[in-house]
Amino acid sequence: MVWSLWFVDKSEQRQTNHYHWPASKSPAREQAMTGPSATFGYRDVDPAEKPRLVRGVFDRVASRYDLMNDLMSAGVHRLWKDAVAARLNPQPGEIIVDCAGGTGDMARRYAKMARAAKGRRGGEDATIMVIDYNGEMIAAGREKGGEPEITWNVGDAQRLPLPDGYADAYSIAFGIRNVTDVLAALKEARRVLKPGGRFLCLEFSHPVTEALRKAYDAYSFAVIPMIGEHVAGDRASYQYLVESIRRFPDQKAFAALMVEAGFKRVTYSNFTAGVAAMHQGWAI
Repeated sequence: MVWSLWFVDKSEQRQTNHYHWPASKSPAREQAMTGPSATFGYRDVDPAEKPRLVRGVFDRVASRYDLMNDLMSAGVHRLWKDAVAARLNPQPGEIIVDCAGGTGDMARRYAKMARAAKGRRGGEDATIMVIDYNGEMIAAGREKGGEPEITWNVGDAQRLPLPDGYADAYSIAFGIRNVTDVLAALKEARRVLKPGGRFLCLEFSHPVTEALRKAYDAYSFAVIPMIGEHVAGDRASYQYLVESIRRFPDQKAFAALMVEAGFKRVTYSNFTAGVAAMHQGWAI
């Protein structure tokens, strides 16, 4: 069935585990950069240099960002995003932070869902705050058009311009692997959530079978940069994006980082057999 193959790996979803590793034994420590260097694709760089490098990538790809995700997921990212929005379940009156929200793909989903819920049972408008480090991405999102619930903001995932306990929900889709310090961004997400607030992260991840891993690697390294060169005239940026996925922690390691950041009831669900994963945690 195409739906189960390309949407959610249902057997993996049923077997979702909860993680409670002690910080000192976190397997994420073996995969995520937490020392004096940061990852930029396959390079280790000075943490102070990474924001400039990442900003340069997204300055170049902003106008074709949605095409980039189409190329990297064969278009299936749209189904993955629908699943994340359904899990978030936006409600009237809620404040939702869409971090690394770029062109507003997730924010538009949230706004429409919250407005539909308001139409059914009343309440106040939701507030959807798109926050992205890159001004070009925000500009591209505004050009696509918005919804009345959406605000557009330039900000840093590691230092959000928000008070403690401010938001009902926080999501970050295809963005957290680009921050300099993943753990710092997770702690910041935890800080701005209200008690009981929900956290969702959608990110490219690690396929669960060796055969799929080899096939996806072959596609990623041979095809995506080449298409990026021909379609967007920018092979290097697409090469970085492929490499950044390979350097990102796997599902269990990222779940361990979420626990270390203070989230509870941490779970993940694989999409397309682990090509991407939805990570969820609670501020409790």
